[in-house]
Amino acid sequence: MNRAALPAIVLALVPASAGTSATSRPLALTAAPARLALRGSESAAVRIRNPGTKRVVIDVALAGFALDLRGRPHIVRRRSPRSAARWIRVRPTHFSLAPHATAHLRVSASVPRLAEPGDHDALVLLNSRPLAGARVLVRLRLGVVVVVRAPGAVVRRLKLGRLGVARRGGRRTLELGVVNAGNVTERLLRVRTSVSRPAGRRIATAAAPARELRPHTRGLLEFHLRTGFRGPVTVRVAVPAEAGRAAIRRTYRLRI
Repeated sequence: MNRAALPAIVLALVPASAGTSATSRPLALTAAPARLALRGSESAAVRIRNPGTKRVVIDVALAGFALDLRGRPHIVRRRSPRSAARWIRVRPTHFSLAPHATAHLRVSASVPRLAEPGDHDALVLLNSRPLAGARVLVRLRLGVVVVVRAPGAVVRRLKLGRLGVARRGGRRTLELGVVNAGNVTERLLRVRTSVSRPAGRRIATAAAPARELRPHTRGLLEFHLRTGFRGPVTVRVAVPAEAGRAAIRRTYRLRI
């Protein structure tokens, strides 16, 4: 057997729940908080822990951050619209962690004087170097989302768009288009639908998975239908109020 190292890379963009501890394994990394909110030109600390059994060496980089239509995160260019990557400084940029050891990153923002008010975001990327002497080259990439709110008037303007029916593998899903025309990130946590027959009898309710919608972007909310009814229906959508934004309600008529 060839005993040379086999090239393999494992990359993971860590979601907002990633502050929890990982099970013990050779290569692991956690961050808390995994989503850092800064107001203007301020700084905060992120706690980095190595719950694994091997020493890890980390290189820190900055990148842009975006969500696709269904809310899945991905890395984009640093100069993408509303990116705060050019405003962020992180110290240290290189460090090592012994097994079960902890380090702290200092994340600082310097907001330009003419920055557009509202939320701008970036990713702090923690890239591990390959383990020395390992036969399989495994690397981790962990992302901490940083949201910087530039000073100025906050605009909350969430709009509900078209509602349609999608069919995948025998399942029916209501897909609701949403637009964030404001300048701050909207957290959509408990959006619900009520589906009724034209006569008024309710036949189903559904809730969309929680997600965020960044400023000046659009997305989709998905509601899985659990009814065998087919025909015309009335669908009522309710978006609960959040701080600075009133509740939103809209009624649709369509065929499922």
